[in-house]
Amino acid sequence: MHVRELQDGCQIAAALLVRSAEVRRRREGDEYLKLMLGDRTGGVPAVVLDQVAPARQVCSPGEVVHVVGSFSVHPRYGGRLVVEAVRPAHAGEYAREDLIDGPARPAAQMEADLRELVATVQDPHLRRLLGSIVGEDSPTWSRFREAPAAKHYHQAYRHGLLEHSLTVAQAVSTTSATFPGIDRDVAVTGAVLHDIGKLDAYEFTGHAIEMSDQGRLYGEIPLGYYRVRTVIESLDGFPADTAQAVLHIILSHHGSLEHGSPVIPCTREATLVHMIDNLGGRLGSFDRIQKALPAGEQWSTFDKGIGGGAYFATPPIEQRRAA
Repeated sequence: MHVRELQDGCQIAAALLVRSAEVRRRREGDEYLKLMLGDRTGGVPAVVLDQVAPARQVCSPGEVVHVVGSFSVHPRYGGRLVVEAVRPAHAGEYAREDLIDGPARPAAQMEADLRELVATVQDPHLRRLLGSIVGEDSPTWSRFREAPAAKHYHQAYRHGLLEHSLTVAQAVSTTSATFPGIDRDVAVTGAVLHDIGKLDAYEFTGHAIEMSDQGRLYGEIPLGYYRVRTVIESLDGFPADTAQAVLHIILSHHGSLEHGSPVIPCTREATLVHMIDNLGGRLGSFDRIQKALPAGEQWSTFDKGIGGGAYFATPPIEQRRAA
């Protein structure tokens, strides 16, 4: 049974991927283990209430475990799996591709689409910059292709950064023709590179995503600014005003100081990238929420990523169009 198929009252005995694990304390002082388990269809919150110490040894992020337990849906807090027994999963009990979340499009197709988009950038300095960072032969390309876009909220899986950066850049490219005064080449370049700091801010532990030491100490925006500025300084003759425009997009793309940007967007291009990036992250959260929604449910519980509950029509729009 897949995670998306769980219903209230289900008993489960299956191999699942540990996405996160944290020891908490109940009001009485007893410890319990809070988990996020999952497969390719989504994630499910889980708790271990008894035998916490041995379960903690088994349930490391990125490990595949075999769990036995019961799933129930609370009217306010949503679904939860109470784990009754857990052990390391045996190799013959699961197929790894069934447990790992991923983008809807193949990575090879997204790479081809990115190459096509980069080729439309007319400014030779910006093309050199993009080639130095996401070019096929660049030292960072393989990491960019594999990296996640987040730890939890959106595209938190392998190839997630490629997917998110591409969709934001494609939307920026299209939208830049609608509004006057936008330097399309600068906006597209900034969109492709806006999250480049995530190369250093996140790392895989097995198949789990964790913040790196650099990510915790510096944050992804300063890391991205430093990486792009270092590359720009290595490119002879790169115009100072063009560098300033691109670097401002990276520094301001979260949109406000309280959301982690050291400056707010002060140019048309930075404003456009911030707005499209925010839209892409929000819609990516809907994908994540829908994957975790129990089969047959239309409303999710409160989700921090979108600031409320999410509603999904039944049947999905794709099925209605095909009918």
